[in-house]
Amino acid sequence: MIRVLIAEDMHMIRSALVALLSLEDDMEVVAEIERGDEVVDAALRVRPDVAVLDIDMPGLDGLSAAEQLSAQLPDCRTLVLTGLSQPGNLLRALKAHARGFIVKDAPAQTLTDGIRRIAAGERVIDPELVAAALETGSSPLTARETEVLRAAASGIRTGQIATQLSLSQATVRNYLSNAISKVGGRNRIDAIRISRDAGWL
Repeated sequence: MIRVLIAEDMHMIRSALVALLSLEDDMEVVAEIERGDEVVDAALRVRPDVAVLDIDMPGLDGLSAAEQLSAQLPDCRTLVLTGLSQPGNLLRALKAHARGFIVKDAPAQTLTDGIRRIAAGERVIDPELVAAALETGSSPLTARETEVLRAAASGIRTGQIATQLSLSQATVRNYLSNAISKVGGRNRIDAIRISRDAGWL
């Protein structure tokens, strides 16, 4: 029996996933979580074989939860579900030690087969996402540029970013300028859009 933890913030989708997996003779859902920051505690409590994590959850995103889960419960394998096929997210998922990465609009059989394969130690990744990730490549931004651009994406002003990140306003402007140039944006908003579309933010 494969013990599965499901983390999905949308109640209807979470219930549908539980219902789908309950039809499988070799799977048992041992926990249902709606927040990313609850994943590790629940997993330590119920010890699942596979954790199915939505990429976008409140409290903590699915990729960060996968990374924490890998560090604290390495025997639990992670499969990340995403609604958007952003190639940069695939690269981030692999760095977070996720064993699988599946888009939500894939057939139901893809999920159940994926859970079985991941439980058996294989990787399960949509081949189209792999091709797109290779075409897009990894983020051209440094960690600090990403941090500054992510803060700008939240809508706060340069002075607030500087305070939040303990930088001078001039340094924040330099990081934003570098980020805009590196991603080929026309301005801050365009750089945020390009980076989000690529999965770099």
